Amino acid sequence: MKISQRAQSIAPFFAMEFGKHAAALEAQGRDIIKLNIGEPDFGAPPAVIQAARNLMDGRSLAYTSALGIPELREAIAGFYRNAHGVNVAPARIVVTAGASAALLLVTAALVNPGDEAIVGDPSYPCNRQFLSSFGAHVKLVATDAATRYQLDAAAVRANWTEKTSGLLIATPSNPTGTSIPSSELNAICEWARSNDAWRIVDEIYLNLSDPDSQGRSPQTVLSFDPDAIVINSFSKYFGMTGWRLGWCVVPDALVPTMERLAQNYYICPSTLAQQAALACFTPESLAVCEARRIELVQRRALVLEGLARIGLPVSAPPDGAFFVYFDVSRTGLTSWQFCERALRDAHVALTPGKDFGHCGADTHVRLSYAASASSLKEAIERLGGLMNRLKA
Repeated sequence: MKISQRAQSIAPFFAMEFGKHAAALEAQGRDIIKLNIGEPDFGAPPAVIQAARNLMDGRSLAYTSALGIPELREAIAGFYRNAHGVNVAPARIVVTAGASAALLLVTAALVNPGDEAIVGDPSYPCNRQFLSSFGAHVKLVATDAATRYQLDAAAVRANWTEKTSGLLIATPSNPTGTSIPSSELNAICEWARSNDAWRIVDEIYLNLSDPDSQGRSPQTVLSFDPDAIVINSFSKYFGMTGWRLGWCVVPDALVPTMERLAQNYYICPSTLAQQAALACFTPESLAVCEARRIELVQRRALVLEGLARIGLPVSAPPDGAFFVYFDVSRTGLTSWQFCERALRDAHVALTPGKDFGHCGADTHVRLSYAASASSLKEAIERLGGLMNRLKA
């Protein structure tokens, strides 16, 4: 069987590869602390779980509109209005089978072979794989701790060419958990807009961001660039990873294209997940999600203090999501070697920087603090023991 060049060009997702190794050790009876996958340990809010139970009463769960059920699109619009002070027409909201499906539709709608797309390095690998799969030339632009491993307007302008068709930005970012300041993101979007380029902004972790200095909710890009394309998900803030439900916000002119693509690619999102997700937007569920966000902030502080204590510095502390990107260069090991030793000797699963681009690929490791506080404390102690052995 001849495999397509497209499929052969896609590298493994190493976070999942280390997950497989961790599972094999667990099967041997080892106690593995898994900090390699970005999956909240909370699960869906109780009201969502109860709604799903109620729906499983034998009723027919038929296909929905490819764009999602109207009630959910309206509820998401209300969430933007109440949480972010932005009015988004429900007609511009496309409910999808996870955020990955949103990226699938958007890249299929926008990218032609040979188009150039700017993406920061480091960044979530699957985002750029979607762009490449539709023929884009992905230009990875190096970042560093000075810009908190995020693109800034100066870097975008310096790397822009006549072939640049758009850019894809994640804020907060995976793997670093850092955000782009609103003023900088506005400048980036203004530059791209002036060059008639599309702007895809991954806001999957937006509602897990810290409030600003005045206690206000994080600002969506839609507050200053209403024609930006926003990707979001029920997986992170709402804890619904396995439900495979996401959404995107697109300009009016793009909605018919998105509908045709969704009809052909996957017909519609899960009916059960959509109906149950309506319970995400009740005051009860939102209070649960906000309490969990605060819990993640406390876990972050625990991890940052612990890593500093054992000699693993974090040059750009996160302000959102649930990731820490720390430097292992002082150990004398590459990030891959460090992750291998951490799993084999300390029984802690981490993800090497190789997953996320070229910058920090050999020197940095991603840790997900979406695990329980007790697991995180134990993981830090185990990694501290590993550091002592390496020094010896």
